[in-house]
Amino acid sequence: MLQQRTLKSLTRAVGVGLHSGQRVEITLRPAQPDTGIVFRRVDLPQPVDIPVSAFAVTDTRMASTLSSGNVKVLTVEHLMSACAGLGVDNMYVDITAEEVPILDGSAASFVYLLQSAGIELQNAPRRFIQLNKPVEVREGQGASEKWARLEPYQGYKLSFEIDFDHPAVDATGQRVVFDMSTGSYSKDIARARTFGFSKDFEVMRANGLALGGGLDNAIVMDDYKVLNSDGLRYDDEFVKHKILDAMGDLYLVGKPLLASYSAFRSGHALNNLLLRELLARTDAWDVVTFEDEKRAPKGFAQLARAW
Repeated sequence: MLQQRTLKSLTRAVGVGLHSGQRVEITLRPAQPDTGIVFRRVDLPQPVDIPVSAFAVTDTRMASTLSSGNVKVLTVEHLMSACAGLGVDNMYVDITAEEVPILDGSAASFVYLLQSAGIELQNAPRRFIQLNKPVEVREGQGASEKWARLEPYQGYKLSFEIDFDHPAVDATGQRVVFDMSTGSYSKDIARARTFGFSKDFEVMRANGLALGGGLDNAIVMDDYKVLNSDGLRYDDEFVKHKILDAMGDLYLVGKPLLASYSAFRSGHALNNLLLRELLARTDAWDVVTFEDEKRAPKGFAQLARAW
């Protein structure tokens, strides 16, 4: 049987929120089978649980935000991406503020945290959402068109194309394909950092956003070049970060997908719209398990290796 996974022990990290600039501590804890991933605001007089769900996403401006009533947790996508990449099904995330720490701007620190805690198999079948029919969402027309699509696929593959008219981005790849069966999430995707333009950071800060952002947790560009002294981690780091974000956004559906995802200029909002369209189309998917793990698509049966 292909089994569900949780952590062997708890692990902690301290950092600042990208947008809030607030100091925040997160504690990742093991959880029972079928718990899913649950964010828990422990800084409140009465702790509030926010289970991961496509319908719990209430804001997608600059990041994916989960809410329960008037309690929220911002910028969950990088941690969720690491969980998707390593196959973590069940976990509690205790958090002492309303935003997940940005750490180095990628998912690499979260991968390190999860692997340092250890990943443990549980006595329950891992459940997948398997696509039977294509599902697509589109916005805009002409030069402003963007779209995202899920199609049937025996595995999990992501293809993303960006469209930035900037010398630093033009010099790197604007399209990338990542397949869980042949690639290594930890090596190929997890280290890609969020990115932005120095002029945009100035505007965002004036509006109370990106207060914790800087060269130590983002790729920052002026009109011509990358300003980070250490350059890029991957030749195509920009588009790889969009794959990283998409993996985190899509894992908010609550189960791993067996599908091929492709997108053009998509972002948090369109990714969530795609999940909602998927869930509304009950004829387009089934929940499946693998009693014989040898029948599972390659890349899912093995526990993710360390770096």
